[in-house]
Parts: sequence; C-alpha cells; structure tokens
Amino acid sequence: MTAITYELVKKDERTGARAGIIHTPHGSFPTPIFMPVGTQASVKGVSPDELRDLGAGIILSNTYHLFLRPGMDLIREAGGLHKFMHWDRAILTDSGGFQVFSLGDLRKITEEGVTFRSHIDGSKKFLSPEVSMEVQMALGSDIVMAFDECVPYPADYDYAKKSTERTIRWLKRCKEAMTAPNQGLFGIVQGGMYKELREWSARETTAMDLPGYAVGGLSVGEPKELMYEMLEYSTSLLPQDKPRYLMGVGTPDCLVEGVQRGIDMFDCVYPTRVARNGMAMTWTGRLVMKNAQFTHDHHVLEEGCGCYACRNGYTRAYIRHLVRANEIFGLRLLSLHNLYFLQDFMRRMRQAILDDRFTEFRSDFFNHYQMHGKQ
Repeated sequence: MTAITYELVKKDERTGARAGIIHTPHGSFPTPIFMPVGTQASVKGVSPDELRDLGAGIILSNTYHLFLRPGMDLIREAGGLHKFMHWDRAILTDSGGFQVFSLGDLRKITEEGVTFRSHIDGSKKFLSPEVSMEVQMALGSDIVMAFDECVPYPADYDYAKKSTERTIRWLKRCKEAMTAPNQGLFGIVQGGMYKELREWSARETTAMDLPGYAVGGLSVGEPKELMYEMLEYSTSLLPQDKPRYLMGVGTPDCLVEGVQRGIDMFDCVYPTRVARNGMAMTWTGRLVMKNAQFTHDHHVLEEGCGCYACRNGYTRAYIRHLVRANEIFGLRLLSLHNLYFLQDFMRRMRQAILDDRFTEFRSDFFNHYQMHGKQ
C-alpha cells in the first residue's frame, strides 16, 4: 500500500472536472480542494482549530523556510511537523525549489543542486534532491514534493529543455532518497510553454509510477489563456487514477478553469495575503475594504456566508475601520472570511460535479463574478 491513494468518485463527461477523495496517513479529504498555505508552520493569523472549523482537510508548508528556520532537527525533535504545529490533518510540503529559484542572483544551479544565500542572514546554504527529501522526511508531511527547477516565463526552448531534463534527473534522485513508507512523493511536470517538452516531461514523470503528480511552471507571469492551454495539455497526459495538483493558483477564476481541466488540488498564499491588504473575496468579486463606500455599510461581508466574521455579524463598516486603524483583528476577520470562502467555493464546485451541473456552475459563476475589486 502506498501512503497516498486517490479515489475517483465522479467525472463530468462534458469536461475534465473530477470529484474524488484523497486518502493520507492523517485522514482523507474530498477533491477538488484548495489548500491553505502555512509557509512557516502557521497559516498567517489563523489557528489550527479555526482551520478545522472552516473545513480545511490539508494545508501546505514550506520546506525552504522551515529548512532555514527553525531547522529540520528541531522539528524532528518535536515529533514532526504535525505535532510541532498542532495540526492533526494532512500536510503537503513543497520542495523548496520554487523559493530557491526565485532568489535570482543569490543562487547558483549545478547538476548536484542549488547553492544560495539565506534571505534571513545571508549565510551560504545548499539544497539538492537528497537534502530536500531529508528535510521533508524530518518534517513528516503526508505529501512530499519533488525538488525541481521551475522554468521561468519567458524562457527560450533550449533553456526550457535543459531545465526540464534536469528536473527529471532530480526526480529520479528524489525517488531514491525518499525512504519513508508513510509519505507519498509527487512528481512535477515541467516544460515551460512548449507542448513537446511537457509531453516528454509527463511521460518520464509518470513512468516512475508515483502516488500523485503536479503541474508546475504555470501562473508564473504568462497570459492566462496560455496557462490554460498548457494546463489542459499537461493534464491530458496524466493518469486518471492519481491526484493532480496545480501549484500556486488560488483566484476563483483560475480554480474553476483548473477544475474544468481535471485538477484536484490547488494552493496559494492569495487569500491570506490579500486579507492582510484589506481585501475580501466574495462570489461577485473582491471588496477593497479601505474604500470610502464601506464607511457606513452595516452589512456583513457577504450575506449567507458561514465564516466566523459573517456568522457573527461583523460589518463592512467595522472591518473597514479596523483595516484603516491597522488593527490585527480586522486582518484576522478577513483572513478567516477569505479562507472560508475558498473552502466553500470548492465544496460547491464539487457538489456541482456530483450533480452533473458543473458546466452550469461555471457559467453562473462567470456571469456574476467581477475580476477586479469594487471601487
């Protein structure tokens, strides 16, 4: 038995949308699902109990940040990440690759791995497939991501080819180094914006028969239509009986389009990041709470919402006041609301798939949703 298994419950015959269940050593959760991001073993401003209350079945933590601080030895000493952060449901850890590669001039890539300078104190550090697996085994996450190189956008064909080939070589090393039986290693399909490279990457990655697969190198600055084209092509090359994860995507429009193309799992810092900037997510678009129009608005953020803020009657006027006064409670209320919104959004989308009305759900959503914040 592998640590991570996928159960397909229903597939929408008109599109690629799927409803399923992913089983892990720390419980099962329904898909499609959005994973809140707890970069440093904490979802910013939100407690584990609150995450459970709003329905999160899995969260994501960041190997790069935990590798630098507090370090894998301390977390191993604590009994692993679940005990360290008091979270008893599933955890996915990314490999640290994306963060390292985003350091730009502060890092150097070789076949062996990546040497970089810590963004905290400037000290010299090294991450490789083996080190990433060692750290993630110490963290004890349920789903472990392979150490890959994220092809930037734009990238010429030659660079994308060399990078994608290196990612496959690194994946083989990750698989060899990952020896924990209670953790599942996901491979990552790369290839930039080149279908030929994505096809090759998908073929080489799926040949390793891993418990799950991610589509990487998207939502990195390319036009959305190009992202959707590459995503649709990539998912068509992945097996039906394994979970599929689109990395770093969390806006409602991208979630709908991702689900339509057969994606099961998503993550992004978006809901908590925009909350800290005073923005609320709703079914009709974003509310910029600093705007004067909310000064005397004594309605909740969204009628019918079951989040802590709306359920308890906290008004737009009050939250606007807190945001303008830079009160932490206001940012917490927005964080709880945004995270609940995305959990509820995914629950309703899943139910639409089960009820054979996903196409109607998608159409209704886009008919009512405004892409830009209300001024």
